Amino acid sequence: MMGSSASNRGRTRPEVIVGIFYVDAGIGQTAGGDFRAVTPLVDTGATHSMMPASLLEELGLAPDEWLAFTLADGSAVEYGYGEARFAIAGRQRTCPVAFGPDGQYLLGATTLAVFNLVADTDNGRLAPATDLTL
Repeated sequence: MMGSSASNRGRTRPEVIVGIFYVDAGIGQTAGGDFRAVTPLVDTGATHSMMPASLLEELGLAPDEWLAFTLADGSAVEYGYGEARFAIAGRQRTCPVAFGPDGQYLLGATTLAVFNLVADTDNGRLAPATDLTL
């Protein structure tokens, strides 16, 4: 069940811009329990999802390691990296997550793949992946 906290700590959900959209999701402990409601940007150019480290720590999560990441602008940063439980489209999965700065809510390609979802950027939504390969 989603927690009662406001998505992204009071941030309003922006309108859909072609190719860029947000989805309602939940984030929680890997062992179970309630989810915190979040509204991450779907970023298929990002390998992994990223949530604010402060939020993940409030949920009792801690990074397993620190990894170097390259941002869209080419700059290099180091973030904590671990696992969290995501709730998307009525389903739950444990996925990798980067422990990022406050205000950064990204849903990356790895999480989409774990949920077997693809970004339908024309319609600003997630859709079931229909072309799965092994």
